[in-house]
Amino acid sequence: MQFISTRGSSPAVSASEAILNGLAPDGGLYVPEYIPSVDRAFVESLCPLTYAERAAKVLSLYLSDYTHSELLEYAHAAYSRFETPDTAAPTVRLTHNTYVLELYHGPTCAFKDMALTILPHLLTAAMRKNGISDKVMILVATSGDTGKAALAGFADVPGTAITVFYPEDGVSAVQKLQMITQSGENVSVFAVKGNFDDAQNGVKRIFSDRACAERLAARGIRLSSANSINWGRLVPQIVYYISAYCDLLNQNAVAYGDTVDICVPTGNFGNILAAFYAKKMGVPLGRLICASNENNVLTEFLQTGRYDRLRDFRKTSSPSMDILISSNVERLLAELSGHNGSEVAGMMSALVSEGSYTVSEELLRSIRELFAAGNTDDAGTYEAIRATYSAGWLSDTHTAVALKVLENYRARTGEDRITVVASTASPFKFAIDVNAALEGSEVRPDLDGGTEILDTLSAKTGVSIPEPLSGLDSREKRFKVSVEPADMLSAMEGAF
Repeated sequence: MQFISTRGSSPAVSASEAILNGLAPDGGLYVPEYIPSVDRAFVESLCPLTYAERAAKVLSLYLSDYTHSELLEYAHAAYSRFETPDTAAPTVRLTHNTYVLELYHGPTCAFKDMALTILPHLLTAAMRKNGISDKVMILVATSGDTGKAALAGFADVPGTAITVFYPEDGVSAVQKLQMITQSGENVSVFAVKGNFDDAQNGVKRIFSDRACAERLAARGIRLSSANSINWGRLVPQIVYYISAYCDLLNQNAVAYGDTVDICVPTGNFGNILAAFYAKKMGVPLGRLICASNENNVLTEFLQTGRYDRLRDFRKTSSPSMDILISSNVERLLAELSGHNGSEVAGMMSALVSEGSYTVSEELLRSIRELFAAGNTDDAGTYEAIRATYSAGWLSDTHTAVALKVLENYRARTGEDRITVVASTASPFKFAIDVNAALEGSEVRPDLDGGTEILDTLSAKTGVSIPEPLSGLDSREKRFKVSVEPADMLSAMEGAF
């Protein structure tokens, strides 16, 4: 299978080249030339398998220049690092029609581990397959979880280095500690004086800076990405939606062919886009419900067809979704426009120059057929945490956003179909807010402080602190530098 740019002006490349490059030369994102189809026999063949075995079979459909045995080896290596490797992403019953897909049992307690534990294997293999002897510099902008997961995945991986930028005041205390205490000789971390969009735009500018690329090439370094702009980040996420359907079959919650809705809390749109690909492959998935917090740019876009980034940015209790420029929407536009590169390029150009764009009526109809959307505020998030805890399950703030949006969607539409909610992080990564919610607070607390709140939350709920989050305060704080967005390039170049 070949991969093409969403903007249509770059040559098609192999899967390994797409993973190695990260972004296409024309600034677009790589997408597959076609979406492979699966049938009942394929899905049912996955049901008795371990998660790694399921992953290898699904990834083989897209990554055609990797052998199945290679992918199985990489998947075993990746998911052996999870709490329960055979069921790395379990699907858990919450109510009669709501199931939670727990995506946070990996080494950094967030859903990004599902992709970022296997991406280093895919990337280093891509280097071998394409005869690359240069060092690859992984460049990451993070709203919290991607940074730590990428750092953990690439730490001390031969032939690579990684630089992560995070918004200085836009991540939780636990997320920040996870990043600035990361070990590894090839890792570097910088706080950015701004929000996630400032960090993400800075990374995109570095990728498009030809003079920077020439300077790095002279040093034997080439850039790649571990953000979801990289196809190697997105494709492993498709696996867990297919795996969730298999779990429901194994639990006799559905019979094959029964439609299951998916509800996803998302800021950069990659997590729900993976569900879109699974649906388009033929897995019986129904409505894709996009859940946002007060930064509701995606809600407005999916409902009206107008994407407008020119709005107030809000800091919320679900900081990984505090995003106004959702990069993976570009891939959706490419797929639904029939790979009309010039149309997509025009919309992306308008987003940069004018701050907004509006899709055609035809595109909007296609979007509405697939997606529903909603958003909630911090009060609604806290309410969902309390309600879910009363039902016997402890939610983080991002999953709570999805649960509240799902509740509102059902009340609005009368829909009662079985729905899988993507649970994206351990509640202990956002312990201050989760604890405040359980105490009945209606106002967000002062978020300063250390990690003693983890012990408080554990004592209150009887839920154990995940091992990767234990003892964070006692680890060496290695990375303390803050930079202006304009200085990100020089910070990256001087890091190694």
